[in-house]
Amino acid sequence: MSHVKSREVTLAVKITDDLATALATLRAAWQRDPAAVPKGLSCSESKEGQFVLVAAESAFVTLPGACVIKGIGAIELLCDEPAFEEGANSKSLILKATDDGWRFSVKFVPPIVRERNAK
Repeated sequence: MSHVKSREVTLAVKITDDLATALATLRAAWQRDPAAVPKGLSCSESKEGQFVLVAAESAFVTLPGACVIKGIGAIELLCDEPAFEEGANSKSLILKATDDGWRFSVKFVPPIVRERNAK
């Protein structure tokens, strides 16, 4: 039986000035001292030199219409549909600084549906 691998979905969001400032502050702190990054968050840089922030499932909460990253701030979601399926596992929020601004996406493993003893 084959299992579905993880999926990544780009989110339509509205970023506030406060959130942009918090992300810039976190980036500067990470560049000075990588150990300064709060637990549940990890920072890196892509080959293209883009700053990438990954928030583990323990570091963010998804609410209707918003996503809150602990210690950073809230992101307003512009779509009404849930970002991931109910029962999804291994959720992580990925923020990437691009030339066009910040790109937000969520990566998750969809729930495994097993049909046992189906006749």
